[in-house]
Amino acid sequence: MSAWLRDERPPGPGTNDDERRADLFALLHDDEGRRHTARITPAGADWLASSGPYPRSTLSHWAARPTAPGVLSCGSVFDVVNVPWVFGRRMLERLWSEGPGSGPVAVHRGRTLLFAAPGTAQRLPALLSWEEWGGTGADGPAPPAPAPPPLFCHGVGDAVTVPPLAPGAPSGPRWVVAPDTRHPWLPGPEVLLWACVRAARATATTVRAGAGPIPHPRTAAPAERLPQSCS
Repeated sequence: MSAWLRDERPPGPGTNDDERRADLFALLHDDEGRRHTARITPAGADWLASSGPYPRSTLSHWAARPTAPGVLSCGSVFDVVNVPWVFGRRMLERLWSEGPGSGPVAVHRGRTLLFAAPGTAQRLPALLSWEEWGGTGADGPAPPAPAPPPLFCHGVGDAVTVPPLAPGAPSGPRWVVAPDTRHPWLPGPEVLLWACVRAARATATTVRAGAGPIPHPRTAAPAERLPQSCS
């Protein structure tokens, strides 16, 4: 299983968004210590383009404008779970250190976009609402973990911005885990619920240790229609 370097320390007060983002890029390795690609492959581009009704036109457009972000429909090939940047970092740490890993992941405007199996956007809100946000520690009942911050679930009828084929503007969307195969594995709602629970407990541990609350990142302006919140 691929592993993440464990680091529960919150970003320092002088750490900016780009440094936090670079820190996450440095964390992801496979079993042989090689970093997972943050650049999309031709097979990965084929997979992304297949989400729309005219994949050949989409690929031609990307070839003509390789540094321009794209907008793709959700619901048929993938759903997307959209979470605040720092909380998304903690979810990815759990997925790669203790779980099955993740599918493609992008960051954009202070948010983490986790590509998930179709149907996740419909089922994850109910799973989150049923979850009991608490736990039992080694010395007895532990203080309840806080519920996760607002998560947006993009499914049928929604669209998301995806990073360009080639590196674009520094402030634009970029891949953390880029699609590199025609049939990537995608986590389902149960896996993402599992990651949310562990990320929320890690957040509570950090706050109880006196580090203060996780900084609240900027939220994206709704360029596309946002579905209902997952919380």
